[in-house]
Amino acid sequence: MIQLMESDSVNMKSTDLERTTKDYYNSSDADQFYYKIWGGEDIHIGIYKDENDSIYDASRRTIEKMASLLNGKQQGYKILDIGSGYGGAARYLAKKFNYTINCLNLSEQQNNRNRALNREQGLDKAVNVIDGSFEEIPFPDETFDVVWSCDAILHSGNKKKVLKEVHRVLINQGDFIFTDPMQSDDCPPGVLRTVLERIHLDSMGSFRFYKETLLSLGFEEVQIIDLTNQLITHYSKVYHELESRYEDIVNLSSQAYIDRMKEGLNNWVEAGEKGYLAWGILHFRKK
Repeated sequence: MIQLMESDSVNMKSTDLERTTKDYYNSSDADQFYYKIWGGEDIHIGIYKDENDSIYDASRRTIEKMASLLNGKQQGYKILDIGSGYGGAARYLAKKFNYTINCLNLSEQQNNRNRALNREQGLDKAVNVIDGSFEEIPFPDETFDVVWSCDAILHSGNKKKVLKEVHRVLINQGDFIFTDPMQSDDCPPGVLRTVLERIHLDSMGSFRFYKETLLSLGFEEVQIIDLTNQLITHYSKVYHELESRYEDIVNLSSQAYIDRMKEGLNNWVEAGEKGYLAWGILHFRKK
């Protein structure tokens, strides 16, 4: 079970963890793999209808499901996407709802690709991309109607600080809609060692951690949608994609990188099948 208050030792390593995460996603191996294999513009866990769904289609379905929680709220909403990756969600929201989106992300490589895609799709005025950390959000208090995040907060060594920052920049009654790969609420200690080592973490969030922490910060729960089975499906899908296209993929990213990725994906699938992991969509609102 994850503790609500993360230890000082974890918090002290937050800057180092940010640097490691940034260097990883800036690498050519990671950039090629995530953009060409994982899901294109959307590099997060997908929602699959059946085994024939592509990674891209399933990943886009996650965005569509999250966007449906906004219930068609008014045009002109200001949205902040934290840990925005290549900006697929931002472009979807800008096109469909005419929202103004700010993308905040550590990786300059991902951000440059995000900006290029915005220009190609004529959205460079609607989507603004900022190099920066969600542990120090570079905006004033009560700036945004919505804060959004897809599978990014797990990379923080100080998740409570991230959630405090989200609360700070949201207007009253503003929405926080996010997903995150998590450990299950009843995960035994020590069983996720291989998963955590791969992402340089000591612990992960959980449904319980996020719910109790957000309530303590002044949010109210709107809904939590448990989609844990999709995590297992997604990581299995990516693993089999690597298996079936191995020779082609090692020409995009190095063989050493792909072999490590296969091992890491297998660890995630095994942990998920044992009930140690969780994933879903969490929707909270600032009181």
